[in-house]
Amino acid sequence: MVLPIVGYGDPVLRKVGEEIEENDPHIKELIKNMWDTMYNANGVGLAAPQVGKSLRLFIVDASTFEEDEPELANFKKVFINPIILEETGKEWPYNEGCLSVPGIREDIDRKPVITIEYYNEKWELLEETYTGMAARIIQHEYDHIEGKLFTDLLPPLKKKLLKPRLDKIVKGDVKIHYRMRFFNRK
Repeated sequence: MVLPIVGYGDPVLRKVGEEIEENDPHIKELIKNMWDTMYNANGVGLAAPQVGKSLRLFIVDASTFEEDEPELANFKKVFINPIILEETGKEWPYNEGCLSVPGIREDIDRKPVITIEYYNEKWELLEETYTGMAARIIQHEYDHIEGKLFTDLLPPLKKKLLKPRLDKIVKGDVKIHYRMRFFNRK
């Protein structure tokens, strides 16, 4: 089922996600609904807070970047209760966007290599290292479960210049092709 994506300004996007218990009976359905929602919105990642759930869960499908990074051809993963253990390398900029912040894209600097520990959808504990676009998408989604948005990483002047556009998102005054829920829609 396609869920509405929570828009910028909703307090759930600012909460640190809660850990998920292994025997939680609702997680499999939530993961399925998140895949449906992400693909409906043409996203490459989606975190539980973006569908109104303050949980430590996100999904990633980086296969759209396989032309530049062939190893991403089948990169589709579920991250449950993840912890980024290390971020290394020289930061590199990339123009990021976010389904919760429609219509805004900005260059964001992130480290190119991460090591992350997480449970997959089978509740297997994994520790893996990712590079390039996979690392970037994971960092972006990980920020969501930590209550952060990519706009938080912008310089103060850039944030100030974006404020009128962000205020419009809070009010629901944006054109989008997917379902959204806005915190302060009038």
